[in-house]
Amino acid sequence: MIQVTRRETFNAAHRLYNPKWSKEKNFEIFGPCSRVHGHNWELFVSVEGEVEEDTGFVIDLKILRDVMREHIVDKVDHTYLNEDVDFLAGQLPSTENFAIAIWKILHPILKNNHGVELCKIKLTETDNHFLEYYGK
Repeated sequence: MIQVTRRETFNAAHRLYNPKWSKEKNFEIFGPCSRVHGHNWELFVSVEGEVEEDTGFVIDLKILRDVMREHIVDKVDHTYLNEDVDFLAGQLPSTENFAIAIWKILHPILKNNHGVELCKIKLTETDNHFLEYYGK
C-alpha cells in the first residue's frame, strides 16, 4: 500500500462562538477567536491504495484534485463557515469539526467512486495550528 497526498488551499472566515453562552463567556473560552476572523487554510487529503499497473498511480492526482475542489474547496472558499456552508450547519466551525465534516464527505466518494481509502485529513488553520484526522 502507498499513501498519496494532495494539497489545496482556500480562504474562509469563521467565529468560535457558542450561542448558549454569554458574549463574556465566549470571549473567556475562545478569546479573540470569538470574533469573526479569517484564515488562509490548507487542506491535505491522503489516500491509500495499490499501485495500478497500467498507470503506475494509486489515484490520478487530477482526479483527487477535482474531488477535493468540487466537494470541499468550491463550497468553502471565500465563505463565512458559520453561515454559508451547508455541511457545517448547526455546528461550531472549529478546525476539529471542520475536519470531521470533510472526512464524512470525502470518505465514501473516494472509496466508492475511485477505489482508494481515505487515510488522513490534515487541515492547517494557521502556521502554528493544524490537525490531522484519521477517521474514527
